[in-house]
Amino acid sequence: MKLRSLLFSVCGGGLLLFSCCEKGYHEIRFDSSKEVSGKMFALKDISPGLPENWDEYNYVILEFMITTPQRFNVGFTTNSGYNELRVMSYTPNGWNRLAIPLKFYRELPGAWHDLAGMYNQPRYTGWINLGEGDRGSLQGVDSIGIRMRVPIGDPVFKIRSVSLSVDDPGDVYLGETPVVDQFGQWNLGDWDDKIYSLEQLREEWEAEALLATNVEEFNYSKFGGYLNARYDNGTGFFRVVETDGRWWFVDPEGYLFLSHGVDCVTPGAGGNAVRINHRPNLYKELPPEGKGYSPDQPDYASFGTWNLVRRYGKDFREPAIENIFKRMNRWGLNTIANWSDREVMMQNRVPFMTQLGGLGIDGTLMGLVDVYDPDFNQKIDEAVKRSTAPFAGNPWLIGYFTGNEPSWQGLELRVVDIIHELEDDRPIKKALVEYLSEKDSPERRVKFVHETFRTFIKTVDKSLKRHSPGHLNLGIRFGGGNFRTEILDLCKGIFDVFSFNSYTLTPEHAMMDSLVNGTGMPLLIGEYHFGTVDRGMSQSLWQVDTQEERGIAYRYYTEQAFSHPALIGTGYFQWGDQDLTGRGYDGENLNCGIIDVTDRPYQHLVNAISETSKRLYQVHKGEKAPFNTIVERARGYERIPDLWNE
Repeated sequence: MKLRSLLFSVCGGGLLLFSCCEKGYHEIRFDSSKEVSGKMFALKDISPGLPENWDEYNYVILEFMITTPQRFNVGFTTNSGYNELRVMSYTPNGWNRLAIPLKFYRELPGAWHDLAGMYNQPRYTGWINLGEGDRGSLQGVDSIGIRMRVPIGDPVFKIRSVSLSVDDPGDVYLGETPVVDQFGQWNLGDWDDKIYSLEQLREEWEAEALLATNVEEFNYSKFGGYLNARYDNGTGFFRVVETDGRWWFVDPEGYLFLSHGVDCVTPGAGGNAVRINHRPNLYKELPPEGKGYSPDQPDYASFGTWNLVRRYGKDFREPAIENIFKRMNRWGLNTIANWSDREVMMQNRVPFMTQLGGLGIDGTLMGLVDVYDPDFNQKIDEAVKRSTAPFAGNPWLIGYFTGNEPSWQGLELRVVDIIHELEDDRPIKKALVEYLSEKDSPERRVKFVHETFRTFIKTVDKSLKRHSPGHLNLGIRFGGGNFRTEILDLCKGIFDVFSFNSYTLTPEHAMMDSLVNGTGMPLLIGEYHFGTVDRGMSQSLWQVDTQEERGIAYRYYTEQAFSHPALIGTGYFQWGDQDLTGRGYDGENLNCGIIDVTDRPYQHLVNAISETSKRLYQVHKGEKAPFNTIVERARGYERIPDLWNE
């Protein structure tokens, strides 16, 4: 079947199944019983007279309303096939006008140093992910398709116009009710735990403050190791060992240790408002000056900060940080994982991990570093010295990450093309030309990228051992999940731990076996999470239907993962929800936190964390079976199946 006939096949042989135009809009009610639910509309029925050749235009503007923040796909049928993107709305339950750059349909994503920055694109009333579709020409455009994978709660999508523009018209929220309330919550929807008054919020804060903490139930040592499992007298630093066929960290005092952590541990996380001046009618009330807003940053405010000021007063940081440690102790979390607040880490009360900075990781090179620069070795040594200076000799530091989700992995041939196209004579371009002058083949091009990367990580490791001896090299937090043998070979003998981010229901043990066999190292998962759509945020990279299911999914993932003999650590992403109207650099607004914008824990999730904490030692040792309840409707971020209403 030709793709251009798709319109008729999904709409019943030519009968278009949308609401009557007399309503002023066309409507889809997504069917939550389907794996994928969606419809196709003829553009002439939505916006008569719209041209079919879009070559002269740079933006397509959709005027629509959707009743959920759940991601949905927007595609167009063209002469060359069906081409779609993922879209997330910041204004669920409100009408808005979203301008989508057409280059996202025409071209591959632009180069960036990590996967999120490459694939996520912020707008003012929503954000766009470029992980779907086949890029190509936009000629013969005659229909628009809207579809969603495993819809939650039979949501509704309404569209009333599609238009084109050469210049960016900007995005506009068309509703009268503000999208964000005075607490930083979604204002266009309700849920059981929503805060409606400061009095209600203070009552809940006070109730949490009265909760008891029983650290003995986790059997942790001073550094979070297991008091019943002393390996030796310790070396004063964290290290890794394999004993009885299982890998472990060993804490500074010699106790076996499994890292059960959370990323982005920061007081007041979430609730940031960016690009304020471009979308002022989204907010009911912005934080007052000095309480989350500063005239020095007129396009930024923080509801998370404002809520902490409401809770603790203007000197909120010290009591807020103290509460972080109370919570970690109550839930059995023994690691402050990556991207966390320096002041929190340097309390030296919970072991932590951090990332080296200033290493020259280049977005234009998709995360490579120009190791051919004559000053490369000196620059790396100076950067590592700066990064490690605050931590050298600190026994609470587990180790350092070198990078995060380099986007060149699996796209080596594209990186080589990008280097070739550089306008200046950068050292890496000269080195590539010389390298390929001997022989130019796809295999040799891939080898150039790999040798470049190997030189980088070896040089960093050498400097790391010089400037911060005793601390572990936790490697690159690789993303994507597909690790070729060549990638594993590159890391062998350099890192102490092979780290990767794994947004799955739980990582497959067969895949983990291949990582251990290929590197000879223990494993650490740097990021994973689960979210849903009831709070106005998008549902995270792995979606579940409810907040209760977030806890179930957490236990299943974490315990199944730690039952593998080589896994010694996890970092849940992240401490606080992402910002309702999108984080600054890429627009993500995921319900992924264990804390919400009002500084309250998600109770189902933290209860699950606590239960898992009590079991991890025995699960990893093989003495207890891991939690085995599966969330059947959980779905990931992989490409949507080629279905419409099945």
